[in-house]
Amino acid sequence: MALDRQRIVAEAVALLDAEGLDGVTTRKLAARLGVRSPTLYWHLPNKAALVTAIADAILDQEFGDLSPPDPAQPWPEWLSGLAERLRRALLAHPDGARVISAAQLSTTMAAISELAMSTLVARGVSLRQARVSVLTVERFTVGHVLEEQAPRPDAEALKDFDMAAFTEQHPTVMAALTEYFQPARTVDDVFRDCLDVVIAGAAAKAGATA
Repeated sequence: MALDRQRIVAEAVALLDAEGLDGVTTRKLAARLGVRSPTLYWHLPNKAALVTAIADAILDQEFGDLSPPDPAQPWPEWLSGLAERLRRALLAHPDGARVISAAQLSTTMAAISELAMSTLVARGVSLRQARVSVLTVERFTVGHVLEEQAPRPDAEALKDFDMAAFTEQHPTVMAALTEYFQPARTVDDVFRDCLDVVIAGAAAKAGATA
């Protein structure tokens, strides 16, 4: 099979899924493709270009269709749905949020931002406020997933952790956690509830209620 950029990127995504971002090296990628590392540079000149290509591939899987909202749909609701899709795209791959954070000049991310900002402007939001609102939603989403995908404390880290003492020192934190998750809420609900606060703030700042 001929080696082209599409095949290289597809194999890079597979390597990401197998080993995470730290495992994505040109040496390992070249080995998977059965070529020497310098061969890859004809298609992707450096590691930064490779990471950006992976980011675009990850986003394209979820955002193959980018279209503005129905005229009857309130923009805050639509923007919330866009953030849900972005989170879904990042969670579909190990270190997805790290990849997007490290990407330089992702054309797909730029297309998402363009659509979101132009949609808000078309609904009467000022250009400045549209940019701030979209940037806030995007960065909240990526940051939230970064935390979701971060390694959890291992057995060694928890060995000397005193939960009883922690609870005594942070009673409101523990009460809030216990109260929140009692009705079988999940981490998806945490994201949506936090996102609602972000979107509501953006809408209020823009003077929008619909």
